[in-house]
Amino acid sequence: MRALRDRVPGLATVAASAVVLALLPFALSNYHRALAAQVGIFFVAILGLNVLTGYSGQISIGHGAFMAIGGYTTAIMSRDHHTNLVLTMLLAFAICFVFGLLLGLPALRLSGVYLALATFALAVSVPQIALKFDHFLGGSNGVQSSRTVSHTWLYAASWTTAAILFVATWLLLRGRIGRAFRAIRDSEVAATSSGITLPIYKTLAFGISAAYAGIAGSLFVMGTNGFAQPNEFDVVLSLQLLVGAAVAGLGSLWGLPVGAAFIALLPTISKDVPVVGSAHGQDVVFGLMVVLVMLLLPQGFAGFLGALARLRARAQGA
Repeated sequence: MRALRDRVPGLATVAASAVVLALLPFALSNYHRALAAQVGIFFVAILGLNVLTGYSGQISIGHGAFMAIGGYTTAIMSRDHHTNLVLTMLLAFAICFVFGLLLGLPALRLSGVYLALATFALAVSVPQIALKFDHFLGGSNGVQSSRTVSHTWLYAASWTTAAILFVATWLLLRGRIGRAFRAIRDSEVAATSSGITLPIYKTLAFGISAAYAGIAGSLFVMGTNGFAQPNEFDVVLSLQLLVGAAVAGLGSLWGLPVGAAFIALLPTISKDVPVVGSAHGQDVVFGLMVVLVMLLLPQGFAGFLGALARLRARAQGA
């Protein structure tokens, strides 16, 4: 009974968030609806990255590459086969899951900074493939989907996807797989001693996170009027996702909306901030805000929520 009471605040928060998200598009302009959809897209991508880095302890700076694979899958399938956009999202999910498993195999021999550098190389190289095979992938001009969607449709699709994957991830992490991920993150030696097969679970974490990035990339392309272009998926995107995961708080799901909103909205907001003597004022403001947030919230927004919960428990205990 006590456990059920402890879950009531979390369940109430989820229910209230669902109601707000359902009603929000009716109160927003078309432009702000597109920004809100962008937050939902980054929510999905950061959710996958958090599974890999926050829960299984494997650092990745290459998630922009998987978003590129998912985005190009949607654009090409729509252009060449006029495939339903929802089906292209599922196809992007499946293809990126396989690519994630394939990347996870050589990554078994790497850890720490070496794994980060390997995934960084992936983020740098994958967008260049479009330039190499320009006849099929459009080169620097990109690939134009045969279909475009409204901002209302994109908002509904991105946040519905985010809700489904959030619930699926929450259930996954509460079960045996989630316990195995956390054991590997805390100590690979102890996890092996407990009977956990490291190659299976570490590779699975890569597959899951890549699949989430793929479906986020698919939605991302829909948000750019069905246009997939290499410079949309450069290494900066991968770094932004890592920043978003850190702001959200690694190893927790509750700070994800804040992390997604941070990287989706801050570039737009920072454009209007005047920075004297700099031609890249937006980048300066973004960098300063990242440093400030990390100084104030070293464990991310989820860590801040945890600190508030502990203070509340102490107050009630006193």
